[in-house]
This record gives sequence, structure tokens and C-alpha cells, in this order.
Amino acid sequence: MPLSEHADLNTALDFTTAAIGRTMDRLLPRSDDPEARLYEAMRYSVLGGGKRLRAFFVLAGSTLFGIATPAALRVAAAVEFVHAYSLIHDDLPAMDDDDFRRGQPSCHKRFDEATAILAGDALHALAFEVLAHEDTHGDPAVRVQLVAGLAQAIGPHGMVAGQMVDMEAEGKTLSLGEITRLQRLKTGALISFACGAGAVLAKASEPARHALVAYAHDVGLAFQIADDLLDVEGRREETGKTPGKDAAAGKATFVSLLGLERARDQASLLAEQAGRHLDMFGHKAELLKQAARYVVERRA
Repeated sequence: MPLSEHADLNTALDFTTAAIGRTMDRLLPRSDDPEARLYEAMRYSVLGGGKRLRAFFVLAGSTLFGIATPAALRVAAAVEFVHAYSLIHDDLPAMDDDDFRRGQPSCHKRFDEATAILAGDALHALAFEVLAHEDTHGDPAVRVQLVAGLAQAIGPHGMVAGQMVDMEAEGKTLSLGEITRLQRLKTGALISFACGAGAVLAKASEPARHALVAYAHDVGLAFQIADDLLDVEGRREETGKTPGKDAAAGKATFVSLLGLERARDQASLLAEQAGRHLDMFGHKAELLKQAARYVVERRA
């Protein structure tokens, strides 16, 4: 049963979690060779839970264009591999220094720092190997677009740049525009790639691509505002990570700048606005519209 057969977001997310779990399990390496510890760390970090929202965005965006589920799942797996790599490195002592992720010890706490770095590096490379394979799409030009798009989303003009800006911003006062740019790079760029991947697979029209980019922009910001709220109001039992770390590190966030209520209102406004960008797709976009509301209501 493809994702398009699910009208309710909860069942669609359950479907995504199960389907992407099977796909990633198949794509991740196993071995009894000396590098087995590396593979164990990769599998631990990828298969140990998570919301799988980025995978959902790939699948839900792909349903707008009737993309075959196996192809969409390969792209979704690549996105999840990159996301897991970023979390492994983000948790390291040199970065955010967090001992917990997804309710369990971070990769460097479960294994060691060197293994965690290598596991992140390997997942990063595996993502591009998956995208470049002919099983992802029969047209080499489409595969090149996917590889280039992901590289742009996570490289020196995307997620990695956002992480650098985030580190440089500790203890500084940032404007709303500066925080928005930081989060657009650090969080929003990968979400934008995930939302638009189905359009790339489908060789969709520019208006369709632009609508998904606009949706992703607003959803990405709403997602980050919700994360900032959870860092203040959430509990580790719910979120799976240590709360209060942004304030302790002196980081500027949407909550520190806007306050709790204004931040919550802004997230809701962005979620509503995101859904309106998809009106051109009619009822096919209902799951994505539900997802926009979900990102601001979640507790994890």
C-alpha cells in the first residue's frame, strides 16, 4: 500500500517509519570483518528511532506526482542517512556536546568519539552512493540533480554553514533576520531538499517546484520554532534529548527573541501559510498540510 492510500497523518507516519526502516536496514552494511564496529555504529545511529519526518516529506512530495514508492524510499533513505550523520557530529563534545539522542546514549557515548566521527562520515558517503545508483532513477540527469541538490542543501551554503553560524552565534545577540537565516541553513535546507525531491524525480514543472520550495521554507521555520519551544518546555522523556541546552549555551533562538507566546503564534502562522502554498495540488496535498500543523503541535 503506497503512502497515498493513507488519509490520516498518524497512519501515514507509521507507514513511513516501517517502510523507511526496512529500506535503510537493507541499504546499511553488515560485516564480521574488522570494520564491523563502524557498521554497528552506523546502524545504531540510523535505526535507533526518530520521527522520520524528512523521509515522510520525500514520500509525501513524491505522491503528488505518482512516483513509484521504491524510488522515493531510496531518496528518503539518503536523506535519513545525512540527517543521522549530522546528529552524530552535532552531539560530539566539539559541537553541542550532548550525551543523549532519541532517548538513548549518543553515538560517541555508546561507542567512542573516533568511531562516531567515522560513522557520520560513512553515512554521509552512503547517502550519495544511494542517490547515484540507477535503482533510484533510470535517467542519469535526474540522479545528478538529486546528488547536486543534496550536496547544496548540506554543504558550505547549507546545513554545514548553518552549524558554523550557530557555533559563532553563542553568547551573541542576533536579530530575527539573523536567526531566521541561521535556521534556514542549519535545519531548513535539508527539509527543503526532502520536500522537493519528488518534483525532481518527476521532472515536474517550475510552478510545482516553486510551490514545494515555498512550503518547505515555512515548514522548516515552523519546525525550528517548535524545537526551540521544546528546548524550553520539553522533557527528556518526551524529546529524547537534553532540554535547556540552548539557554545554557547562551544561544539566540526564536523563543529567546520573541518569547514563548509570540514564538508559538508565529509557528502556527507559518504552518497555515505553508499549507496554502500547496493549493495547486488539491486534495493530493492533504497529508503535507496535516504535516505542517503537526510540526508545531508535536511533543518530541
